[in-house]
Amino acid sequence: MKYLSYKHIQNCDRLFVENVAIAEIAKSVGTPFYCYSKKTLSENFSIFVDAFASAGINDYKICYAIKANFNIHLVGILKELGAGIDAVSAGEIFRAIKAGIDPKKIVFAGVGKTREEIEYALKNGVEEFSVESITEMFLLNEVAIILGKRAKFSLRVNPDVDAKTHDKISTGRKSDKFGVDIELAQEIYDKASKLPGLEIYGIAMHIGSQITSLEPFRLAFGKLRELCLKLRLLGHKISALDFGGGIGISYKNENTLLIQDYAKLIADLTADLNVKITIAPGRAIVGAAGILVSKILFLKETAAKNFAIIDAAMNDLMRPGLYGSYHEIFPVIKKTGLKIIYDLVGPVCESTDILAQNRELVDAKAGDLLIFASAGAYGSSMSNEYNCRPLIPEILVDVDEFTVIRRRPTFEEMLRYE
Repeated sequence: MKYLSYKHIQNCDRLFVENVAIAEIAKSVGTPFYCYSKKTLSENFSIFVDAFASAGINDYKICYAIKANFNIHLVGILKELGAGIDAVSAGEIFRAIKAGIDPKKIVFAGVGKTREEIEYALKNGVEEFSVESITEMFLLNEVAIILGKRAKFSLRVNPDVDAKTHDKISTGRKSDKFGVDIELAQEIYDKASKLPGLEIYGIAMHIGSQITSLEPFRLAFGKLRELCLKLRLLGHKISALDFGGGIGISYKNENTLLIQDYAKLIADLTADLNVKITIAPGRAIVGAAGILVSKILFLKETAAKNFAIIDAAMNDLMRPGLYGSYHEIFPVIKKTGLKIIYDLVGPVCESTDILAQNRELVDAKAGDLLIFASAGAYGSSMSNEYNCRPLIPEILVDVDEFTVIRRRPTFEEMLRYE
């Protein structure tokens, strides 16, 4: 969290994002809100660029997995850095194009594309499709023919590799809904080669999210290489390999893999293949670039627990409720005094509205501001209006200035589609 630092001002240590005091943002926009560091977002993307350059990889695309955070202003920053987009819905394609992304740099992935979404993608210049079933392949061919187009076809294969991540975000095992069994790939490519609306282009895979070890990638990517060689021997022109995303970040001082090692692994496996390479990181780019800022409303003691009731809730940050995910918590103003263990809970009428458990707070009081670190990925993008709570603002900090890049809607605006 290089962009977060305490500065001693007015006899206390105050937390800053880059050169902006978080307390000043809170005074301006109210809490809760998401806050992102432009510098960190840009640096995280550049780490991949530098790693690929060091590994000697030249023909590649970094397609940001827009599902991680689809704020159009953040996507626009990544566009300026050269990013493409990995999209899983027509809505994500729309946002990407609105942000200035070249449709030719968008890969349309996702396990459940509708006819309407495929039409939308093709009509708007998207060429590459990561196909997840044989029935989807036939549908893509049909729509492409009707529109007088030829779609670039990559089959997403399921390598049956356990990514050793949370069960709910593992996508590369045979029991997962994603992709096609790798053993069936030859048969499907044989069929695809006879379809006039498709151009056989590559092979794709994605084995999960929040992967912190290189070994699952090594196993899966090795299978991708073997399949590429096999299909070429059978006469199929495989021009590209899409390795997906899934690289994890540190939420609780975990050891994470080095991007340089990841790039070298891909370089070693593809050195003699002469293929275009696509990767689709999301969390690794935006996760550590964002925080959630919240305020303590009440402190509540029971016979069993001490609760800090805060104004952020599970509808703002779903990850702890969905996955039991951990986010480090820091006070916006450091204090000394009595240390007490609390569960941090939100106002939503659900027992699962717990954002953190058994956390030590120092001299906690109503009105104190807290931040949840590494909340840039799957925070705002998974938020909702449960309990008729408005979506919260998003703030972008650029050195010593901050900008509201999504404002809080009014109650009237929340009724606009009803």
